[in-house]
Parts: sequence; C-alpha cells; structure tokens
Amino acid sequence: MQSSSPKRKTSFYLLAGFFGLFILFLYGPMLSIFILSFQGVQGSMTFPLRDASTHWFGDLFTSTRYGDLGGAFRRSMIMAIAALALTAVICFFAGLAFRKRFWGSGPIFYLAIVSLVIPGLLLSFGIGQMFQLSGMPLHWMISGLGAHLSWTLPFGLLIMFAVLNRFDSSWEEAARDAGATPSQILRYVTLPILFPGLIAVALFGFTLSYDEFPRSLLTLGTRNTLPLEVANMTSSVTTPALYAIGTITTVISLVVIAVAFSAIAIVQRRRSKRMATS
Repeated sequence: MQSSSPKRKTSFYLLAGFFGLFILFLYGPMLSIFILSFQGVQGSMTFPLRDASTHWFGDLFTSTRYGDLGGAFRRSMIMAIAALALTAVICFFAGLAFRKRFWGSGPIFYLAIVSLVIPGLLLSFGIGQMFQLSGMPLHWMISGLGAHLSWTLPFGLLIMFAVLNRFDSSWEEAARDAGATPSQILRYVTLPILFPGLIAVALFGFTLSYDEFPRSLLTLGTRNTLPLEVANMTSSVTTPALYAIGTITTVISLVVIAVAFSAIAIVQRRRSKRMATS
C-alpha cells in the first residue's frame, strides 16, 4: 500500500498538469483577447497593455472604417434568434415523433443528420448553386438561415433523443387515465418536463448560428453576418478594435448562456413549489 501511494501521487500530478495545460490552451487566447481589447489609444495589438481604456469599444460604433459592423451584428442576432426558435420547435416535435417507430424512420433519421458529416463550405457552395440555378436570389434570411438550420437541427435532434431517452412516459399515462386530452398532456405534462432539455436545444441553435462561418460564406448574398465581417476585418484592421469586437461577441454568448440556465432554474424551482404544495 505504501509503495503504490507515490505512484498515485505522481499520476495525479501528471493528470492535473495536463488538465491545467489544456485549460490554458483553451482559455488563454480568449483571456488575452479580453485584456488587449482594453488597450489605450497608443496601444498596439500585442502586449504590454498601455493606458487601459475602453477607447476601442467606442471606436467600433463611432468610426466608419470597420464596414457595416452594426448591420452585420443585427443580422447575426436575427438569424440566431430565428434559428433558436425553429430549432427548438422542430426538434421538439421531431423528437416526439421518433418516440415510436414509423415507416421510413431510419432513412429519415440518417438524412436528418447527414449534414453533420458534410463539410460546411461544400454545403454552402451547394446551396448557393441551387439558388442560382433556380433563378432565386441569395438572401441572408432565406438561403442563409436554411444553411444554418442544416447545422443546428441535427444537433438539436440528437439532444432531444438524449433527453427523451430519460423521459418517463408513466406521467403521460397517468394524465391520460385522469381524462386529459392529448393537447393537455402535451401542454401540462410533456412540455414542462422536457423544458430544460428544450432550453439546451434552443441554446445550441442560437450559438451554432451566431458564430457560423463556412455555411454563411456562399449563402448570404450581398449582406454579411458578423463572423464574415470579422473575417474581413482581420485583413484590414490593425488596431485592438478587432479584439474589442471579440470581447463583445463573447460577452453576448455568455449572457445568452446565463439566461438559458436561469430559465431552467426558474422552471425547476416552480415545479418544486408545485410538488411541495400538492
């Protein structure tokens, strides 16, 4: 027992060191971007930090040298919210449909998730060609949103399958025995129980659409979303304003995640109070 203790300690420290390096590799660049976004007016895009200020954040919204950054941000938010809603609704009902086997369920499932293994750039090119051959103009809210849904829906469907795998259908049977209609069962039993998983699906839909680049490249037409606008900035902008937009987008993503977890906590708290009172 004593001889194995040093080995356990050595392996523990090795694993802890490896995990620490992984965390540094994962979050180090993000932390560097966050710090450098507060460079002073005379600061550069590298360390050291000089005269910390919020100058470059204001410069993003007051200067015209960054292109249509405000419009790109607005389009990204609209598309992400639309993807959130559509992904949540479609995956919810698709997950319920797949609870029972039906004719063609296997091929339909594989067709639904096949876009996960197709390179996003090729899918973007295919959608662009399809619209061009059909004579339809590319539009960020039509062809662009469709390309994003080809990415968000498979992920949302897989999450719903995992959630439904742990769903106890006896609650629905009890409500049915009590005389509840199918719509009442869906509204008062199935949906509240699956709501935390549905929030996760919606969160995936938002984040995957918000920062999607390959599937946006050839499907948006003449209007860029934020990832494409930022990609253009990397070749022309040589100021810490580039880091400022990275900080803003990261904060927005964290706020969305915080709102999602808060919604889950509120629903679970209300459910606990109802169970306690009943």
